Amino acid sequence: MDKLFGNLHLVLGIGILLAIAIMFEPSFQPAMGTLNGVFQWLHVFFAITWIGLLYYFNFVQIPTMPTIPAELKPGVSKYIAPKALFFFRWAAAFTVLTGLILAHLYHELTEALTLQESARLIGIGMYLALIMAANVWFVIWPNQKKALGIVPAEDAVKAKAAKTAMYASRINTMLSIPMLLCMTNMH
Repeated sequence: MDKLFGNLHLVLGIGILLAIAIMFEPSFQPAMGTLNGVFQWLHVFFAITWIGLLYYFNFVQIPTMPTIPAELKPGVSKYIAPKALFFFRWAAAFTVLTGLILAHLYHELTEALTLQESARLIGIGMYLALIMAANVWFVIWPNQKKALGIVPAEDAVKAKAAKTAMYASRINTMLSIPMLLCMTNMH
């Protein structure tokens, strides 16, 4: 059991193979075709990873850090947070990319981006997600690099960067609530 469940890459690979096998099951017929179904699946996978990590940071890591003894904090700041931030930022990028591809495949990209009535709800969700992704890449990540010591910074700069990253992360948490409403209620 350890060889299987102790290896995250093996578990993910088997999960992907099982999903692909299901795609070849004759009853697998997504409403808008297999390509759309695959991109919908990828979009949801990346979105769950992104929003799951966003909620982990805001519901678990940020509130818990002040209670962690000083000698244990490097375990989070040197090992856990950088790894989580890697998956966080790339999940954000791939969520946006697959979402744009999906909107194109559904022939609603232009309508959504121009907030036309036929795709206004998904368009609002897309703009909220784009703001959130921009926060991840251009505010949270650059500031976390300073706060975590990935790039050199003085203590006062690190403290300010940590607060800025936290505020941007809280903005994303706030925006995720209406964004998820828009994304899940389009049709």
